[in-house]
Amino acid sequence: MSIGPGDKSRIYQTSDGGEHWTLQFTHPDPKGFLDSIAFWDPMHGIVVGDALDGSADIVTTDDGGAHWQRRKAPPALPNEGSFAASNTCLFLAGDSQVWFVTGGPGAARVFRSTDRGRTWTVATTPIRNDSASAGIFSIAFAGARGIVVGGDYSKDKEDRQNIALSTDGGRTWSAPAAGPKGFRSAVAWVPSKNLWIVTGTSGSDTSTDDGRTWKQFDESSYNAMSFTPSGEGWAVGGRGRVARFHPAAR
Repeated sequence: MSIGPGDKSRIYQTSDGGEHWTLQFTHPDPKGFLDSIAFWDPMHGIVVGDALDGSADIVTTDDGGAHWQRRKAPPALPNEGSFAASNTCLFLAGDSQVWFVTGGPGAARVFRSTDRGRTWTVATTPIRNDSASAGIFSIAFAGARGIVVGGDYSKDKEDRQNIALSTDGGRTWSAPAAGPKGFRSAVAWVPSKNLWIVTGTSGSDTSTDDGRTWKQFDESSYNAMSFTPSGEGWAVGGRGRVARFHPAAR
């Protein structure tokens, strides 16, 4: 997926490991701006973009991307949109569940669908939403347990209202007594380590009690991270920074 206004937002597909690519979708609206893409399986996928015509721009495919269909979401709040957050503003589970998160002035919400984006419910969170640079950036689940993180990326050392937890599949959200030490742009669950980890431009933290308490283990600046099923993980940041996660560092 490529992003940008209008026809710069596109979806491409490869079936030979990246040797050749086929253009599958070009955004038809000059105001369109795609944020994130994910697939439940090779045939069924979803893309979320900034609000158009009063609601989030959601398109889905049931045939591996050959055709895309726009779905209707609940009305967006004024100036509400998603921070792409290296593709972690969108999270899929099972064969039909999907969540995406938003930010912006007055908006820090979690949208949830259990039927591959055909119908939606929306939940509010205690994440800060007091500016255009504030809101929820990333979401992850481990079963019914979910965590969203964010804050204000322009004030990345401020640690207020930067995390919320759910124990009911994202229907409701609450803040723990204490959270990570600053703005965080990515969250991940590492089942092989029984560990939640968050990262951002002012550091990284871990939790072993489902987000109730956090321990900062690194103060370097990172924007995104990814883990293998075995628990191997890497984070990336500005100026080409790449780091490997070592559990012993906890």
